[in-house]
Amino acid sequence: MQEYVDRLPDSLRAVADELDREFDRLLVDSSTLAFRVAYSILRQREDAEDVAQEAFIRAHRNFRRLRERACFRSWLVRLTWRLALDRQRANRRRVSRDTEHSRSIPTIDTADPAIVNERSSQVWQAIDALPKRLRLPMVLAGIEGHDIAEIARLLRLPEGTVKSRLFHARRRMKESLKWMMSSSTGR
Repeated sequence: MQEYVDRLPDSLRAVADELDREFDRLLVDSSTLAFRVAYSILRQREDAEDVAQEAFIRAHRNFRRLRERACFRSWLVRLTWRLALDRQRANRRRVSRDTEHSRSIPTIDTADPAIVNERSSQVWQAIDALPKRLRLPMVLAGIEGHDIAEIARLLRLPEGTVKSRLFHARRRMKESLKWMMSSSTGR
């Protein structure tokens, strides 16, 4: 950002510097506000810190568009509130999806290591059969345990694209391993 500011004429650079100073001053005055708002909704310190950080980033990015600087605190509260609610909804969906997924996974008798090794081999063959664009997100999510945002950042893709690819990869994996699901449940 500073490299762009350095290229501006002196008058515009002074305005940009003044806006940055004003934002910094307002942010110092409201430094704990975003965290307290996020924590009041999420009740998880780490999530609240993440949401507060995201709120500060968005506030900085959009500060030049804020017409009433006196309304900064209420604007920051609304911004943080919306982000915290979005995070809460995402967490609920994730928990619901994980709970539903764990119910649908049949119990596998792990008494025989040969069976476990064979099933593991079949799963990896199904993963290897996926096209690369589906395989990589599947491995990052299912094996490495990364969440959607991390995968999007790692692969430099939009989150929606990552979600779509995971959906298609899981659907193909389910179809490929359907025989395994039915044999482990005794159907």
